[in-house]
Amino acid sequence: MLSTLGSRRRVCHHRAMTAVADGPQRTDGRGARRSAAASSVLRAVLDEGPIARSTIARRTGLSAAAVTGHTAELLRRGLLRELPETGKRGVGRPHVPVDLDTGRHVAGALHVAVHHATVALLDLRGNVLVQHEEPHDGLAAEDLLARAAEILDDLLLGHAPDREPLGLGVATGGWVDRASGTVVDHPLLGWRDVPVRDLLTASTGLTVAVDGHARSLVHAERLFGHPRARDSVVQLFTGNVVDSAFATGATVHHGPRSAAGAVAHLPVDDSAEPCRCGRTGCLEATVSEATLARKAGLPFPELLALAAHGDSEAVRMFHDRARLIGQAAALLLDVLNPAVLVVVDRSIAVVPSCLPAIRDEVGARSRRLDSAETVVGTSFPGTELATAGGAVLLDLLYEDPSYFTNSQN
Repeated sequence: MLSTLGSRRRVCHHRAMTAVADGPQRTDGRGARRSAAASSVLRAVLDEGPIARSTIARRTGLSAAAVTGHTAELLRRGLLRELPETGKRGVGRPHVPVDLDTGRHVAGALHVAVHHATVALLDLRGNVLVQHEEPHDGLAAEDLLARAAEILDDLLLGHAPDREPLGLGVATGGWVDRASGTVVDHPLLGWRDVPVRDLLTASTGLTVAVDGHARSLVHAERLFGHPRARDSVVQLFTGNVVDSAFATGATVHHGPRSAAGAVAHLPVDDSAEPCRCGRTGCLEATVSEATLARKAGLPFPELLALAAHGDSEAVRMFHDRARLIGQAAALLLDVLNPAVLVVVDRSIAVVPSCLPAIRDEVGARSRRLDSAETVVGTSFPGTELATAGGAVLLDLLYEDPSYFTNSQN
């Protein structure tokens, strides 16, 4: 088994290094235009596939010749596949629709939460094919990432032995610098300036991309989720870590060193919960899963299970917490005015009163009058952590299809 894993890693390392060496020169104007055109073709297929080339041309505004060329290249690289032609022979020209080839490639995904890591494989449509949750309390960052690399190897060998890994996307909370692939500061993990991308590239041989989980889920919603997220979206993530992200049009806001989205220390009304910053009443300290578990005297999953089965005290605790989350949601709505605000919280899927409570608080505090339509839950309940990791990588693919596939030539 160890020799097989080593062989897999050597092959992946060769592919990753070739992709980096042969990757597109993003400063070249002509190359950038070709990448943008190929991206628009691939996104059109993502949105509407199976789809005819003529329809792609109408949707994208590209010429028929350009669509034909880009489609041929995407077919050659294994990102698209042709389906049986439609239309009768002799009555006009038959159409040969194309669709994403979801059987050739996989995207590796890693999400690092406070108490466990989620390792997964996703297809090109963002579907989670398999995911594995691994507890990691007490592990140092280097040991945790090495263990995640081993699990990824096992998933590739066990569930996708004949597929090409595009790379590995990594998402986590805290302050994550996407450009350098570094977790700058994650107080709950005790991580500071951890070079996640470099460590995982060395251990897996894959192309590795790293980002904050709220921004990653913005990418996921815009690619595979809520249709209005492509206009503008705010993502509010509430777990042990509480943070947010914002996108408008094609742009996800990062700020210097990707520090945007820090809402952990927003003040919450009527909260005296002590925070690690030295103040009281901060959002994360008040609504985090750890705080709710401490107040209940139960592990958070057990408390959530009680609420799911209708335990009145557990439901009340989640309902009260939801109203506090609604305070932050109302502020973000008024400041950023997005088309949709997505709340990622485990309670929403299993405690029916939570999302209405958040919306009620938004309605009472915000100038927005459409909270029922604007405030929604994640499009990926149950797989949001795996999806966050995968979306880091898949967003790069749909932005520039050639970046990961030159090594497949």
